[in-house]
Amino acid sequence: MKNYIKILFVSAVLVLVGCSDLEEEPKSILAPEGFFQSYADVEAGIFGIYGRMTSDVAWGGEFTQALLLLSDMVDVGNPGAASQNFEINEFRATPENYYSSIIWTRAFDIINAANTTIKGARQIDADEAIKLRLEAEARALRAIVYFTYVQVFGDMPYFDAPVTEVAEAASIGKTPESEIYKRVIEDLEFAFVEGRLPNEYAASARTRVSRGTVATALAAVHLTIENWQQAYDNAKWVIDHKADFGYDLVDDYQDLFNANKQNGIAEHILAVDFLGQQRHSDNDDTMSPLTGVGGLSGSVAGWSIIVPSMDVYDDWDDRDYRKGVAFDTTVVDGKGVEWHYTNFPVVKRPHIAKYNRFMGNNSGSGRRSDFNYTIFRYAEVLLIAAEALNELNGPTAEAQGYVNQVRARARIWPDAVSTFPPDVNSSGLDKDSFRDLVLEERRLELSFEYKRWFDIKRRNLGDEVFKGANSLEPQPNFNSSKHYLLPIPQSEVDINPKMGI
Repeated sequence: MKNYIKILFVSAVLVLVGCSDLEEEPKSILAPEGFFQSYADVEAGIFGIYGRMTSDVAWGGEFTQALLLLSDMVDVGNPGAASQNFEINEFRATPENYYSSIIWTRAFDIINAANTTIKGARQIDADEAIKLRLEAEARALRAIVYFTYVQVFGDMPYFDAPVTEVAEAASIGKTPESEIYKRVIEDLEFAFVEGRLPNEYAASARTRVSRGTVATALAAVHLTIENWQQAYDNAKWVIDHKADFGYDLVDDYQDLFNANKQNGIAEHILAVDFLGQQRHSDNDDTMSPLTGVGGLSGSVAGWSIIVPSMDVYDDWDDRDYRKGVAFDTTVVDGKGVEWHYTNFPVVKRPHIAKYNRFMGNNSGSGRRSDFNYTIFRYAEVLLIAAEALNELNGPTAEAQGYVNQVRARARIWPDAVSTFPPDVNSSGLDKDSFRDLVLEERRLELSFEYKRWFDIKRRNLGDEVFKGANSLEPQPNFNSSKHYLLPIPQSEVDINPKMGI
């Protein structure tokens, strides 16, 4: 297993690029002093950042698999799954855990690609506005990546320049989590300055950072660190300006998880986009087989690794359209035979359907699909606004209205409009009960979209959701004093003892 210092050193010399929805051919990028000569060179560097995010070890499977297993929504299904899956799911991960190692390595790989590109943007001979636009996009990506991974590891090294010396990386200490959040906000505020980033890209592509993406990220960051006013202000700004960005809730919740309808879809604010059946750079997503039905043939086939707990399925009201989109209870195999979950060969529970039902062009059993995996979508913005406003002023009509917009869409079935879930009624609601309601709405609306673990962590819900009387996925090993973070890989501590402090 490569350690992250080696990856950082290589990334400072060579960045492989490749990004979906972009026509440019992948190319190599040398150190900024030698390669970055023009706008096109720096934009290629930006594509390299996206390309590293579009990988199995990032948003395509390994990292997101760990986030799902850490949540209270799924268990390891297949008893023959690798030991690292059980270690994560059962809160037994040690510094030798496979996921800690690869997640940490890829995090700094992406960050160093961003830092290399930022330096390149600053040095090219170009109009200052062009240079600022390029730097803004790269810094926004660095911020989003740091924001994502600091929630997983806590204190970690903060790099704001390319690492070109192994000794430098091997001696740096950890930066406090609070300082990393400060630096994340600085990057996002730099990118948010009017005129630095476009509101939209050609064909309404949602796979590049826009000004609306930055405002959404700011809202999410401030919500996480409980800056309620700033979280609300940024979310409200996105809501008020949604027409400028083409954002809105789509009518059919299923369309959000249909690879044939995702490109340019109004609800996506930022998505990581894979290309069907193509294998260049990374571009390898495995969420479909990880969540697919083990022991079957055809497009529904998979490994039954990430499988919802039975109580998660039973607890969800059947009248909610989102439940049918989220779960597969009956599938048809490659021979045309219909299977009910009670007869599934490996794990006899409903499986996740979001990444299996409409994966578009793929290499079989869903791998290397056309799928777009969302980092942010508009429904989350509404729920951020509701949660933050409640912390400021309680369950006001405005806060309830944001939740009701999300619920109204959940009532839209393909052939009818139901009355469930009902609109939120202010009667009997106080700040605490409305907070619980919003968190539950996030759990359902964003089910299996890698957000639930972050909600558990930021709201300190671990003891309740893993050990409480109403736990949907009991995990008796959970210890709130140590299990809200993944351990830093032992290989990194061996190289740099400061990582173990």
